[in-house]
Amino acid sequence: MSNLDPVTLVVIKNGLQQVCNEMDLAFCRAAFSPVISEAMDRSDGIYHRDSGDLIAQGDLGLPIFVGTMQFSTQAVIARAKDIRPGDVFIVNDPYLGGTHLMDVRFVKPFFYQGKLFAWLANTGHWPDIGGMVPGGFSANATEVEQEGLRLPPVKLYKEGRLDEEILSIILSNIRIADQRIGDIKAQAAALSIGEKRLTALIDRYGPGTVDAAVAELRARASQQMRAKIATIPDGTWVGEAFVDSDGVVDEPLRIALSIEKRGEEMTFDLSGSSPPCQGPMNSVIATTRSSIYLAIKHIFPEVPINAGTFEPLHVIDPKGTFLYAEYPRPVSGCAAEVSQRIAEAVFAALTPALPDKLFAAPAGTSGNLALGGVDPARGRAYVMYVISGGGYGGSMAGDGISNGCSTIGISKTTPIEVMEQYYPVLFDEVSLNEGSGGAGKTRGGFGLNYAITLRRGEARASMVMDHGRFGPQGALGGGDGGLNRVHVTRDGVSYTPPHLSKDQDIRIKAGDRIRVSTPGGGGFGDPRLREAALVARDVARGYYTPAEAAARFGVVLTALGEVDQAATSAARDRLAAAGKPA
Repeated sequence: MSNLDPVTLVVIKNGLQQVCNEMDLAFCRAAFSPVISEAMDRSDGIYHRDSGDLIAQGDLGLPIFVGTMQFSTQAVIARAKDIRPGDVFIVNDPYLGGTHLMDVRFVKPFFYQGKLFAWLANTGHWPDIGGMVPGGFSANATEVEQEGLRLPPVKLYKEGRLDEEILSIILSNIRIADQRIGDIKAQAAALSIGEKRLTALIDRYGPGTVDAAVAELRARASQQMRAKIATIPDGTWVGEAFVDSDGVVDEPLRIALSIEKRGEEMTFDLSGSSPPCQGPMNSVIATTRSSIYLAIKHIFPEVPINAGTFEPLHVIDPKGTFLYAEYPRPVSGCAAEVSQRIAEAVFAALTPALPDKLFAAPAGTSGNLALGGVDPARGRAYVMYVISGGGYGGSMAGDGISNGCSTIGISKTTPIEVMEQYYPVLFDEVSLNEGSGGAGKTRGGFGLNYAITLRRGEARASMVMDHGRFGPQGALGGGDGGLNRVHVTRDGVSYTPPHLSKDQDIRIKAGDRIRVSTPGGGGFGDPRLREAALVARDVARGYYTPAEAAARFGVVLTALGEVDQAATSAARDRLAAAGKPA
């Protein structure tokens, strides 16, 4: 432990956090793309000058980037040559500590009084990066080149000046290139804000004191995480989760997880999972590790985030599985979808060990939908990207919330008014997906329905979602949440994707409609233990039909909505005899 007094330590800790928060806000406010400015699909952080380890990350950043940005910064450090003040590296290579190609990272060396002190980095989700389909979410890709432009670490800015030649290469390989310069400059400006704020912090306390605080904060985060892990009973805990399909072969992919907990450390083994797949649902190792980190952070949210947080967590590289993708495996679904299945497996494994801290599975899909075309009224191309919420799982604390954000982040759906202003679409339905919450003593929250009608021109739709075949898992006897559903109506004819939650290049024209229903959360505990009055309340609110209430909870209602106690008792007996928790 250092000799820093507690007040100075906490002030520096909050100062580092504030630097990252201001970078987040600057990025959001200046970005052109709604997916960044409105949906907040981005993150900013500070990283160690030598190791690239995480020092601090903004409160508004996506949790999935906590681990991956650390790994991509390390990849830049390993390849960087002749670094100078004002240099900014750009990288999106998934195999170099990344996620999918749409998540583009900027990494900048931070110098204080002429010496390298740290690295600043951020990630922004670009709405297009080239590839087979607008938006980059190619459901049928069989190699990474089909997914878009892959960038190794290269200097986009050299001593503060934008390299026009590298920029021209990038813009020549992506759609809506004229609109990307706004995001690029916003991303670089956020790092410049970080430079100014971090310089001011070091000016106040001195580089030696800030360095000592960084080391102390890391040690304390490790100590806190170890103390939390110690509360988990020793032993081996197993869980599993399934991905609907890889988008190419219509068969589920299994995530098999074994957690060995001993003392103050945990070891995660995913080696029993499915082999590498043909389609884009492979996960690079950086995303696989980060998924485990964020799952444990969900369980112990009070532990601060820095590299020390991860020290007691050991992930065995699952080589030979689809969770250890190597070039040229396609990976567009890894960050938004596979990561959430990995987290779901962690939750499933540890719920019996920590029933008071855990919960049934949340919706667990970002609902990635991309629509690209040319707006004839404006004479310009566009790519619209939609992410959507779903139900959270029930827990000992109560029912899951409805239409919550995904497991991997705090990203939110872009306001429909913004999308209708930017793109030639009309949202003619946004509603609660009634009945989608899994049954339990505490039920799951509900997903939502939304429908988009193309108003003019023609467009191509692609989607990479999940939980279309298997609903989010219930816990401790609870029922699974409802499924993801996609229906496209073209010329009055309904079309359902063969892979249920994944498809690409669906061509639509004015008047055609896409309708999506997102999953509800899983139920927690035996549904027969749910208070009949709560079931009656849910039916009165339209969450479940009387028939669903009887089938899932064993609660029979009269025409007036009152509970028929005798019929309810008999119905619950039938559920018990059938061995059906929901």
